[in-house]
Amino acid sequence: MSKILFVMTGVDHWTLADGTRHPSGFWAEEAVAPYRAFKAAGHEVVVATPGGVVPTVDKGSLAPEVNGGRQGADEIAEGLSAMTELEHPITLEDVDLAEYAAVFYPGGHGPMEDLAVDAASGRLLIDALDSGRPLAVVCHGPAALLAAVHEDGSNAFAGYEVAAFTNAEETQAGLADKAKWLLETRLVEAGVNVRAGEPWAPNVVVDRNLVTGQNPSSSAPLAAEVLKKLA
Repeated sequence: MSKILFVMTGVDHWTLADGTRHPSGFWAEEAVAPYRAFKAAGHEVVVATPGGVVPTVDKGSLAPEVNGGRQGADEIAEGLSAMTELEHPITLEDVDLAEYAAVFYPGGHGPMEDLAVDAASGRLLIDALDSGRPLAVVCHGPAALLAAVHEDGSNAFAGYEVAAFTNAEETQAGLADKAKWLLETRLVEAGVNVRAGEPWAPNVVVDRNLVTGQNPSSSAPLAAEVLKKLA
C-alpha cells in the first residue's frame, strides 16, 4: 500500500470581482470519485490543506442537478461521509513529498481563492513535477499551478499540455462575468497549453507525469490514469 496526497483548498468562499464572497470550497465529485478509485486499489489517502484547516465542501456540488439526479447526489453524499480523512488534514506547509507515491489536487472554486497564490503549494507542485511521481489536477484545481513559479518568474508548467475548467464552462455556469479572472485565460498567460474539450464532457490530458482533467466528469477517468502510472 502506498500513500496518495490530496491537496485541498482551505477556504469556504471565492471572492468575486465586486468583492462579494461566493460560497465555495472543494467540489464533491472531484474528491469522492478519485478517493473511491484509489482506496479500492489499496492506497492510503492523506489530506493536506493550507494551515491544516478542515476543508469545506461546496454545497452546490451536492445538488441533484449536478449529480445526474437524486440517486447520484445520494451516492456522492455517501462517498463524502466515508472520507474520514477530511476531518483530520495535515498542514500543507509540513508535507514531506517523499512519503507519497502520488499527489492529487481536486477542484471547486476554492483553489482560485487560496491555492492560486499559496507559495507552499507552489513549491510542492514544482517538487512533485520534478520528482516524476504522478501529479494529478482536476477542474479548477489547476489554479494552483499559477503559484508554481521559479525564481526567474517563469511558471514550472509552461509548455505542458493541460486540461482545466474552460472559459466556456465558466460562462455556461453563469460566473464568468462575475469573476476577477478566468482560469483558462490565466493558464494560457502563464505559458500553459490548455487543451479544451467539449464543455462538461470528460477530458483528461496526460503530459509526462502530469495528469489533468477538465471538469467534474473528468475526475474518475483521471483517477484511472493515475492508477495506471502507479501500477
